[in-house]
Amino acid sequence: MKLLSIRDLIPGMQVGMDIYNMQNQLVVPKGTVLTSNIINRLYDYSIRYVRISENETAPESISSPSYGERLKSSRTFQEFKQEFISNVYVIRDEFNDVVTKNTPINVDKLLEKTAATFSKADGTNVFDMLHNMREYDDSTYVHSLNVSLICSVLAKWLNLSKEDSDTLVLAGMLHDLGKLTIPDSIIKKPGKLTAEEFEVIKTHPVKGYEILESQTLPEAVKYAALMHHERCDGSGYPYGLKYNKIDRFARLISIADVYDAMTSARVYRGPISPFSVVDIFEKEGLQKYDPEYILVFLEHIVNTYLNNRVLLSDGRKGEVVLINKLALSRPLIQLANGFLDLSKPENKHITIEKIL
Repeated sequence: MKLLSIRDLIPGMQVGMDIYNMQNQLVVPKGTVLTSNIINRLYDYSIRYVRISENETAPESISSPSYGERLKSSRTFQEFKQEFISNVYVIRDEFNDVVTKNTPINVDKLLEKTAATFSKADGTNVFDMLHNMREYDDSTYVHSLNVSLICSVLAKWLNLSKEDSDTLVLAGMLHDLGKLTIPDSIIKKPGKLTAEEFEVIKTHPVKGYEILESQTLPEAVKYAALMHHERCDGSGYPYGLKYNKIDRFARLISIADVYDAMTSARVYRGPISPFSVVDIFEKEGLQKYDPEYILVFLEHIVNTYLNNRVLLSDGRKGEVVLINKLALSRPLIQLANGFLDLSKPENKHITIEKIL
């Protein structure tokens, strides 16, 4: 027998040992041949590993459900999605009251909404959850919750204290508040912005800071709103600040902000492949972002996409089976008829277009 992650389970495999839930109740008996419905049931029971009979595995066919498809049909994902959408409405009302009425920000409520959404992942990687909601067009409220969730994960990766973790999550939630002052005709424009429109967009960090300035909040939260578009090489806005002049929480928020913005759908484009975003970070990250933070982020983020099925630019489908440490955006892909190492020079014309 071999022990497999639930991500690696394929319809047709045979269970090698009785599977029990947390209450020690039998869920799937030994000898059962797995189906998509049974695998989804395992997700629902938060079972993460299964013993499979060594000689009873069936190769995955191109028509079998991908990990993403199985995840989206699971009860865990449906509950996460329901909690997420419910909390977006709460965040919308809270934000609008702050912007239009200058009401005090309910810090505890915002942190609780992030924690409640995070808890619904129930052990499943939050990035998997967010990725499988990427077909929905983003909004400032959705983006704010996304970034706060990503910051929750970043805080764990960086072993931040409880106080710093809460500050980072709150900064992620409030960093784009200034965008609510920008006309919808610009924010939701389906085409390329004019130079004049982009200058208006670039005012949102200052406007966000002005909204938060009178609020009883950690200064780092206010600075994150002001500085999250600054870059360590001085190429950002609104002030062109360099590394040592940018608040450290703002340097963290900038990474989460860009990653979520690029991998989310927009009115003028679909979501960009996470591996394309990683490629951009690899090429410019050490200049534009805090080297300590971007390296930790990249090392961890690519591992969240192991075992996912992907669509390649040449139309082939495969599964990410190994991350290349020296080329994080160019992993080893298992195809139906062998392996493809995207890091090799002869394969540089092939990219990962989509995670399935």
